[in-house]
Amino acid sequence: MYAILDIETTGGKYNEEGITEIAIHKFDGHQVVDQFISLVNPEKEIQPFVVNLTGITNKMLVTAPKFYEVAKRIVEITEGTVLIAHNAQFDYRILRTEFRRLGFNFERKTICTVELAQKLLPEAESYSLGKLVRSLGIPVSDRHRANGDALATLKLFKLLLSKDLDKTIVKSVLKAETLGELSPRQLDIVDDLPSEVGLFYMHNKDGEIILLNKSNNIKKRVNQYFTNSGNRARRIQKETRKVTFEKTGNELIALLKENEELGRNKPKYNPFHKRKLFTFGVYASLNDQGYLQLKAEKLTHTIHQRITTFNSLIAAENFLHAVRDEFQLCNKINGLSQAKTNCSKYDEGTCLGACITKEDTETYNHRVKELIQKYSLTEKNIAIIDKGRILGEKSVILIKDGVLKGLGFCDLNYQINNLPILESIITPMEGNENTNHIIESYLRKRKVQKIIDIKE
Repeated sequence: MYAILDIETTGGKYNEEGITEIAIHKFDGHQVVDQFISLVNPEKEIQPFVVNLTGITNKMLVTAPKFYEVAKRIVEITEGTVLIAHNAQFDYRILRTEFRRLGFNFERKTICTVELAQKLLPEAESYSLGKLVRSLGIPVSDRHRANGDALATLKLFKLLLSKDLDKTIVKSVLKAETLGELSPRQLDIVDDLPSEVGLFYMHNKDGEIILLNKSNNIKKRVNQYFTNSGNRARRIQKETRKVTFEKTGNELIALLKENEELGRNKPKYNPFHKRKLFTFGVYASLNDQGYLQLKAEKLTHTIHQRITTFNSLIAAENFLHAVRDEFQLCNKINGLSQAKTNCSKYDEGTCLGACITKEDTETYNHRVKELIQKYSLTEKNIAIIDKGRILGEKSVILIKDGVLKGLGFCDLNYQINNLPILESIITPMEGNENTNHIIESYLRKRKVQKIIDIKE
């Protein structure tokens, strides 16, 4: 017996959402034998974007039953069934969270139609519910309303059952283990975690770290580890006895701490910690005409100056295209054009003629040096300032002579501006090519609050 489920929520912070509408169709594999559809008063405001998406407004829910008033009906209609939902992990998590607030441990087996479709419909262009059912010619109405989406999921599930010649769906229902289900102990662990950026550490019964990761949402990521299937995931779930965490305030601090601590702890379930995090670089050298040329190349030990590093040649070349526009550089000089005379950008007026030696080398090279100053840490003495872990706190990353020296947190500006004080409050870290790669890659894509020059 199956219970086809769809839930609409208020939106908002992870694990703080409230249910606004629920639809359940009890399905015996052939026909619907019971159903329950209801708006639900979440006792909190609906996020505006959710109102626009679903059409459900706060006013519509004023007289709707609260969750505790429909909880018994939900338990009864799903008793002895397997919950079926499109992205089942989401609906099941929301439902369990609501029941947990009532002091009830709601447990059901689950099957996700996204995962089923990926196995049984491998050629599909998209596995979002709307696009998938349209591609299959399944009629759907009231999209983003609980009953409309539940009916679409029911029709999709019927089709998947018919395509499942190996009967993997039925076999999975008969397995003793449950999919996507947290034990009470794991629920307690997840409940104590913050929905914030930082690092988390999974410990075994001896207190050893068996896995550590950075995440922009610690609670959500740990929950995923506890609900994933697969042999590795199940081993992690079985061995984890405690999860500790450390807030970092921003992702760059988390990335640097993760890199450092993986090398120190070498947790058994983390992938092998690579010696180098990058394989390509952008290098600067003088060409025969005296222009500073930039080339994207595989990692080398050349005497040419390496400006910054990348994970792929495409990423390095995309960087060259971007800085060409930013600093009015020449494609031909940088190896992005094979033109015999001038590059095409000169015809467009965005190249100033270095390709045909029309622009003097000093002016052109000055712009290249500005680029290097902006995008490379080489020989820099700076402090990177960004958000801290709490309001009013700042995070600080100290770079001296182009190398990471450490990071820390402070409350007062004079702690940042006074180098001896700053060096005393930071946690020393080993700076190397990997840490430079992490910092430079982050600064290319993200903004920090400010970067200040540090003077001895």
